Amino acid sequence: MIDKILLEKLKSNFGEAYWFIKTNKVRTFLTALGIIFGVASVITMLAIGNGAEKEILAQLELVGVNNIVINTIHDVEDKNTVENNTNTTKTEAERFSKGLDILDAKKVLEYIPSVKLVSPEIILNTYVINNGKQNNIKLVGISPEYFEASNIKLEKGKVFSNYHIKNALPVCIIGKQVEKKIFTGKTALGKWIKVKDVWLQVIGVVEGKLISDKAKENLGIRNLNNDIYIPLNTFLVRYGDRKVISDKVEREKKNQGGPKQRIPRGNYHQIDKLIVQVSNSSELKNTAEILNKMLKRRHNGVVDFEITIPIELLKQQQKTKQIFNIVLIIIAGISLLIGGIGIMNIMLASVLERTKEIGIIRAIGATKEDVILQFLSESILISLGGGAIGIILGVLGAYIIEVVSGIETVLSLGSILISFSIAVTIGLIFGIFPAQVAANKKPIEALRSE
Repeated sequence: MIDKILLEKLKSNFGEAYWFIKTNKVRTFLTALGIIFGVASVITMLAIGNGAEKEILAQLELVGVNNIVINTIHDVEDKNTVENNTNTTKTEAERFSKGLDILDAKKVLEYIPSVKLVSPEIILNTYVINNGKQNNIKLVGISPEYFEASNIKLEKGKVFSNYHIKNALPVCIIGKQVEKKIFTGKTALGKWIKVKDVWLQVIGVVEGKLISDKAKENLGIRNLNNDIYIPLNTFLVRYGDRKVISDKVEREKKNQGGPKQRIPRGNYHQIDKLIVQVSNSSELKNTAEILNKMLKRRHNGVVDFEITIPIELLKQQQKTKQIFNIVLIIIAGISLLIGGIGIMNIMLASVLERTKEIGIIRAIGATKEDVILQFLSESILISLGGGAIGIILGVLGAYIIEVVSGIETVLSLGSILISFSIAVTIGLIFGIFPAQVAANKKPIEALRSE
């Protein structure tokens, strides 16, 4: 019985509140603006934050959690100096470095206990010939560990076997985009393609990956979908070994007479990149320091390499984005707060306007609780309406931002529910004071007021 009475009261009060709001549309809309923009801002900002989080996780998947990346520097400037064992200084350009090579990779795995695996890469910008047309691609010489270190899976086919590697066979694994360009609508497995001057048989196709321009720029990631992979030994045998060529040029320079002059060696590194994966992420920094010292010693003191820890770069980006998102959410929260204050001010004005009405309903038997419930119903309805409009604008705003700026946004049901709940709560909280002011008016004084 009590529940039915309460439901009737709520129905009556919300009906009355709806009628009052309907007769004061402009004022109600202006009152709800703060709630509308606050909810829309919170939803949009959370969508941007979720998108940034998704992008960070996607980039993390591309670079690997526990990876250290070593890239080569082709030409060391003369201004850099190092000290040799006799404490005399020479420019790095005057000192001889063998460059980053396969032996470095083997020694890193052999002597550093924290290292789980190493993956050397040789990269060549070249072309593949198909039906008389050339398509630019990157030919990458790799070891079998490459796929594990780079979180790359095969969509079909198989990885290189020991027989392929040992005998330097002309086999390859191609990117998904390469398959689409060359073998449109057909499977590439078992087919032969001509890369530069060498025919290679396709034994596998890697799984397609979406790689953003930001990831390629910030982390130095290639578009893996356009790569063609061959065994490292196959690359050295069939496309040339830069180490052999570099050593030959160096010997010829030494045998030449006349005054000494610096001749740029170009890219003298046998490999272009080395991915080092450690067992635990806590050992990344220490391992990177050991790698730096070890490689510097092996390269005769010449720092012709660069060591980066991708996960550290991603953490810095994530921290910056989180701070930015917090600031934006605080601003959106202030907008909601202002919206709540706006509701309270309008409701107080409404109390003053309806003083006689309050006196009449109190005189005919309405309790303080009835008056409070009536005015709270109005403030809650304003918040509900403002919250609903804010949700629509927030979803639309997130979509527009993604289309116009290219920033990925991810909407979630949780962020929408949270924003809507906050809007209703603000309406309830800021509606209590005006409702109490109305309820505390004495019936006789309310009826006498002009």
